[in-house]
Amino acid sequence: MRLGIRPITYNTMTKKPKTESYVRFDWAMKRLLRNKANYGVLEGFLSTLFDQKVRINRILESESNRESEYEKSNRVDLLAEMEGGQLVIIEVQNNTELTYFQRMIFGTSKLLSEYINRGDNYEKVRKVYSVNIVYFPLGMGKDYLYHGKTEFKGQHLGDILDLSPFQKQRFKVDSVSQLFPEYYILKVNEFNKVAKSPLEEWIHYLNTGEVRDDASAPGLDLVREKLRLEKMSKSELDAYYKHLDDLNILRDNITTERAEGRLEGIAEGRLKGIAEGREEGLAKGLEEGRAEGRAEGRAEGRKEGLEEGRLEGRAEGRAEGREEGRAEAIADMVRKMEAQGLDGSIIRQIIGLSGKD
Repeated sequence: MRLGIRPITYNTMTKKPKTESYVRFDWAMKRLLRNKANYGVLEGFLSTLFDQKVRINRILESESNRESEYEKSNRVDLLAEMEGGQLVIIEVQNNTELTYFQRMIFGTSKLLSEYINRGDNYEKVRKVYSVNIVYFPLGMGKDYLYHGKTEFKGQHLGDILDLSPFQKQRFKVDSVSQLFPEYYILKVNEFNKVAKSPLEEWIHYLNTGEVRDDASAPGLDLVREKLRLEKMSKSELDAYYKHLDDLNILRDNITTERAEGRLEGIAEGRLKGIAEGREEGLAKGLEEGRAEGRAEGRAEGRKEGLEEGRLEGRAEGRAEGREEGRAEAIADMVRKMEAQGLDGSIIRQIIGLSGKD
């Protein structure tokens, strides 16, 4: 049975629907909704979320919904069994948790193992729904409702693996995904608009603890009836207000931790930036110094080489000039002696002596 959407009406005087405050849903899960007389509130919420009629058979006790002292304000969960045997674990988480996705996986896996006995046929594996109401920024996404299920997609053809006709008849489901756990994440803090559908009316209540007088979503009428503050005893009110105080302290701690984390991050970033700047500056300075040194060295080398070349050239030129001058002087002497009629033996002796010189 699918649920219809009823349009919202407004007060003709103010043009705005009235709102009234009620007990927060997480505290009600701890103290009120485990009572069979109040199952209707949960049934209305789940019927609206699943978009089909839901009946709760009983509230179960599980290792997963036993709270520690630390978790009394931070988180609360409730395990319900529906009439068809399906299990629904509803969890409210107030504080940021980095590994929340992994805990969702662990919670459903543990639940599956708790409710099947060793040696049982696998047909007895229960269908599990994990409903997570979170009051912190979980992951990256702008929507306030996410639904996850398991499908097997062909890597080459892109088709979705389906059940055989016999499996559909035997397991009484239409698809493989209906056999696997399903996950719902309600990021209620992301909802900041006027509620226009039954689900949005529920999200508004989960976010603010308020129910408008024109809200018509299944279960919200029972919220008005059973979760009024004036219906609680003094001891219940004291406990409830302490719960609200604890939540405020928790939020203050989160805000403080985030602020301190930002300041520490900025300080560490500056120090790291200074260190990296020094290192980069030193490396650049060394490289520039080497380049300048090579350029200056080449210039000085050219200058020194030119000077040395000039000096060596002059010395070699003088030596060569002297040698050529001697040879020309000897030749001139020989010519003069021959012109004077001297014989060849004297000339040879003169040449021999000049060779020894």
